[in-house]
Amino acid sequence: MNDVLNRNLFLVKEHVGMFKAANNYDIYDPDTGNIIMECREERLGTLTKLCRFTDLKRMTPFDIQIRSPEGNQVVRVTRGIAVLLSKVNVLDQHDRPLGGFKQKFFSLGGAFNVLDADDNPICQLKGKWTGWNFRFMANGVEFAHVTKKWAGIGKEFFTSADNYVLKISESVPKDHVARQLILAAVMCIDMVLKE
Repeated sequence: MNDVLNRNLFLVKEHVGMFKAANNYDIYDPDTGNIIMECREERLGTLTKLCRFTDLKRMTPFDIQIRSPEGNQVVRVTRGIAVLLSKVNVLDQHDRPLGGFKQKFFSLGGAFNVLDADDNPICQLKGKWTGWNFRFMANGVEFAHVTKKWAGIGKEFFTSADNYVLKISESVPKDHVARQLILAAVMCIDMVLKE
């Protein structure tokens, strides 16, 4: 596992554009303002690009790579066409399965289970449908929190609604697969729940 995932605080900024089909983000170190990871969706077919500009956007497949600034893959997130509920797969730096997410049926505001490679639940993502406030929870313990409200160092990044902060709890051990899965989940909250 890449050592950058052992951090507990990440600032995420989405690339914005008028006619963008791909989902691209930069992930910053809040202390220095340096980019520590890049999230890119480069493998888009023509039909998928066209569907991203229609009501079918939420159903389109995606293949997102989270890489170090040097270009080394940290995590890869993929999904096929989603008809009713999403099933997202997460792969490690060598494209080996780490686990994934399965959207919960009849969830208000969005929720999905974060699963390990054997489809066992690690935690659940729970959110409020009225805003952008999500928590990764397991047995009443918060593993991580994602929000668009931030008052710390790096708050100048929060100039649009496409920026947010991920805070992973100290209780999640370093080099634990949950860190990779949580980061991957954050990169696709917009695509799975909010589009």
